[in-house]
Amino acid sequence: MGLQLRKKAPKRRVKAKLREGRCAASRVNDVWAMDFVHDQLATGPKLRVLTVVDTFSRFSPAVVPRFRFRAPDVIEVLERVCAEVGYPASIRAANLSLASSICGHT
Repeated sequence: MGLQLRKKAPKRRVKAKLREGRCAASRVNDVWAMDFVHDQLATGPKLRVLTVVDTFSRFSPAVVPRFRFRAPDVIEVLERVCAEVGYPASIRAANLSLASSICGHT
């Protein structure tokens, strides 16, 4: 019958935009890493734990479990921790680098 399949051009993959290299922390309170850990209790409710870690000393100024975290809750935890142990130069969260102004420090 003379039927032919059309040949598709291969999809070109777009290279991810290169990020600035992450410099290693050189002192305490230089860089903090912030992330959530998720788990579920045997009775059913889901639990979220906010963890904040100083990447130089590996000290964890905050490990806060809650059933529900909202933005104001995270801000409150960061403000409290910054007031107790000092302000970091930067905070890494979800592969992003946030200025320390999150803690109210300018």
